[in-house]
Amino acid sequence: MAVMTDADRRLIVEEIISKNREAEPDSLTFDDLLAAVGAIDDWIIANTAAFNTAIPQPARGVLTARQKALIFSYIVRRRWLINA
Repeated sequence: MAVMTDADRRLIVEEIISKNREAEPDSLTFDDLLAAVGAIDDWIIANTAAFNTAIPQPARGVLTARQKALIFSYIVRRRWLINA
């Protein structure tokens, strides 16, 4: 899995800002948010192997990387919705 391009990271920041009425969450600037997005993306890349290894077989061998990422996103979203 490759790190996202700067343009892709900027699109994420623009999406975050566009969905926030006050333009910037917690008074962060565009560059602050861009740095956070970059750091999180870098963390994901650094931990991809550990994430994949944590998935038990046969799911690890059957699911595609895209499917694993989608499941991961569902879990993160749900954990935040229920404040776990």
